[in-house]
Amino acid sequence: MLQGNLSRAAQDVGTSQPTLSRELARLEQVLGFDLFDRVRGRLRPTARALALLQEVERSFVGLDHIARRAQELRTLSTGRLRLACLPALAHALVPKALVHFSDTVPQGSVSVVPLESPWLEQALAEQRFDLGLGETIDSPAGVVLRPLMRAREVAVLPRGHRLCAKALLEASDFAGERFISLAEGDPYRHAIDALFARAGVERITLLEIASAVAVCALVAQGLGLAIVNPLTATAMAGPDLEVRPLQEEIAFSVSLLLPDVATPHPLRDALVLALEAAAGQLQTVR
Repeated sequence: MLQGNLSRAAQDVGTSQPTLSRELARLEQVLGFDLFDRVRGRLRPTARALALLQEVERSFVGLDHIARRAQELRTLSTGRLRLACLPALAHALVPKALVHFSDTVPQGSVSVVPLESPWLEQALAEQRFDLGLGETIDSPAGVVLRPLMRAREVAVLPRGHRLCAKALLEASDFAGERFISLAEGDPYRHAIDALFARAGVERITLLEIASAVAVCALVAQGLGLAIVNPLTATAMAGPDLEVRPLQEEIAFSVSLLLPDVATPHPLRDALVLALEAAAGQLQTVR
């Protein structure tokens, strides 16, 4: 059908014209109808043949897709590893980890999907990702939780603020200051509010926003002070944003979330090692 005559078709598939002619005749016998009309020595496809060709082409496209996918899985060149993580970790920890990963597996392919909690934990419990990164200390059903790093929340200040002169900040330093809060429901928002409540410190809290990255962006614009996780603070630090440690501890932890039901992706361990290397590097820098 594609070549227009038996001679070219036989040459294309590496056989002889008589052999191909016999095979065509046998196919028509099995099907119970003619595929071609013989017109002056040439083959003209019938309407039935044209309809059948569409099904054959769909089948070959499907087989070709299967073959490509099998090749991908064999070579691991584009067998995509799926990582779900909190948005703050996608901005700070994951990029450094992917540098380590690409050095180890140059052809490894990774899909990073930022998800907020509790949707992150739910997606991993449903085995929709190969691994995850979160701040939860409770393991979701069907997921193994492995501690990755532990640090402390830090203060972020706009350039030129009077508190930049201090190397270590206390809760009392924030008294009367404009403060940018994380959104209601964020566990770190609760821990930060509890710290100031215990110290009896009143802040001016006119702004709140869900993302730690966005909090830092607002601080860099001089809209207030804030307390955020050290990974985001380090990634966002620059001429307009300074970072200071806190006297009081607000623990910050990151955990690996490893689904325990589905068969692990062949490259999962390589990405886990890369994440561990990046976490260790960030802790050393601080």
